[in-house]
Amino acid sequence: MRAKGQQPGPSKPVGEVPATDDEIREKYLERAIRELNQLTRDIQSCEHCPRGNLMPVLGSGHPQADILLLKHIPMPSEIEEGVAFYGRAGSALMKSFKRLGVDPLAVYWTVFVKCPVGDTDLSAPECRARVLEELAIVQPRIVVVMGEDALEELNGLPVPLGRELAASPGELQRLTPSCEALYVPDIDASLDDEVAKREFWGAFRTLGDWYADFPPY
Repeated sequence: MRAKGQQPGPSKPVGEVPATDDEIREKYLERAIRELNQLTRDIQSCEHCPRGNLMPVLGSGHPQADILLLKHIPMPSEIEEGVAFYGRAGSALMKSFKRLGVDPLAVYWTVFVKCPVGDTDLSAPECRARVLEELAIVQPRIVVVMGEDALEELNGLPVPLGRELAASPGELQRLTPSCEALYVPDIDASLDDEVAKREFWGAFRTLGDWYADFPPY
């Protein structure tokens, strides 16, 4: 209520301009970067797993990627660098992205077992469940699940509105109302066997079809 004699003022401050779509996207990106940085600090300071002085293997890629690649355990090259998919698997996938027309800048890469432990059973469930935080931050449009171990792990997470996925290579499935999923064989187990390699790429090719049909907005 205005005091008697007070002139009515504008409903909004003078000069206030609504945020543009680009500005809104920039704010979301800044928040995702902050949250991933905080998650990195949490993982680096985590003491659940007996990893000794070795650093954890961290996810990498765009903080708001359309595609999230997910496998179960890191290979020695990934452990050495502390980066998921570093080495043969990552190089092979980058070549595949080029063939399929997939922008590698639209990808986020991560693993369930982030701590370099000798026996994966020593990896704490609390640590493996941090993938749930990565999903919440990145909010991908599709998750590519690599291998049965990763699939079992993902199905065991309490993904909000999530559905159980089947081990159906190359078949698009619905993970949540806003996110699809693609199951493919374990890439690390596929690189040294010609039959397994063909099975992997045959299933992974579906990602190229999905990306080609994905609207550019």
